[in-house]
Amino acid sequence: MLLAAPDCFSSSAASSTLSSSLSHNRKFSFLFSKASVSINSPIRTRSIRLCTASLITNPDSFEVGKLIGSYGFMNVTSYSGFQSGMDMEFSSPGNMGQLKVQDVGEGGVKIRLYEGRIALGSLKGTPVMFKVYPGQRAGGVEADMMAANELNAHAVLQSSSKGICQNVVILVGGFETKTGEQWLAFRNDGKYSAADYAKIMSERISKSRSMGENSWNRFELGQTIKLRRYFVIKLLRGAISGLAYMHDHDRLHQSLGPSSIVLNTIVEKDAAYLVPRLRDLAFSVDIRMSCLEEGLGTLSEGLWRRAIAAGAFTPMEKRAFGIADDIYEAGLLFAYLAFVPFCEAGIIDSLSLQRLLENTFQLDLEAVRE
Repeated sequence: MLLAAPDCFSSSAASSTLSSSLSHNRKFSFLFSKASVSINSPIRTRSIRLCTASLITNPDSFEVGKLIGSYGFMNVTSYSGFQSGMDMEFSSPGNMGQLKVQDVGEGGVKIRLYEGRIALGSLKGTPVMFKVYPGQRAGGVEADMMAANELNAHAVLQSSSKGICQNVVILVGGFETKTGEQWLAFRNDGKYSAADYAKIMSERISKSRSMGENSWNRFELGQTIKLRRYFVIKLLRGAISGLAYMHDHDRLHQSLGPSSIVLNTIVEKDAAYLVPRLRDLAFSVDIRMSCLEEGLGTLSEGLWRRAIAAGAFTPMEKRAFGIADDIYEAGLLFAYLAFVPFCEAGIIDSLSLQRLLENTFQLDLEAVRE
């Protein structure tokens, strides 16, 4: 399903763009019970025609299942790099163990997730996952901007002449309710994230060791590690392929992490069928030169503040910094998946691992290897 041309969506008028575009056209196998309902909630419609796209925007075309859960976002609130020549030995005790590169805080936008399916048309029965952004009353202007930005990002990626990348989730439609909530419907390609996979595997290791299993069968333990290594490598390969596709289409992800990768299976014996897909493009950044020269968006303000702090001032330098920043996050993802699925539960987490890499080892990879 191809979306509208990328230029049809404007991030400068996020709320208006999203609802106008949808009214004219952007972790789950499940069964529906009789309690599943059709979405017949009142829809706010607008007569402004900005573009034409092939998204499903009629709410009666969808059925909603149960609530899956909710989550929020962590925002980068400041940037403070290492000072050259800084001697960790003489750092004050109060500074030890703190992140020196990024200070993060919890964002105010809470996202809800629902199971669902397409109820009408040629795609009837197709499972979907609804991602619901709160309206301005509950989530402020930022919520509408994030929803519109995610729509815009998928519009760009799914309208490529090179075809749709299998390592990025597919947006099939959406709509806006009378209360201002933005409902985006994605094809349901799995209910587990890479974070879920790592957590489950580490818990299995803890359980196995607490029960004394595998202590006598080294061959079985070796096979388990071999399967896990292959699964993690394929997971990383798919995630990096999705990120490379985004960069090839002048888009940064800017939220890359284990929770932003959805998996169609976590069964390690089925690794041959594993297809990792990137999701959560609410903070995606357009890095076309024309956009960098025109001005910087509100959602990317933190990125460009860090770019300037690092000495990137021209549009070309900022573009290069943005790509490098995404790759840096991919490196942290690599480290996370190289450790967490192979460790007992609770030994290491993503923030602790980042602290080790940035503070203790000061990004010295040779020291980390030793």
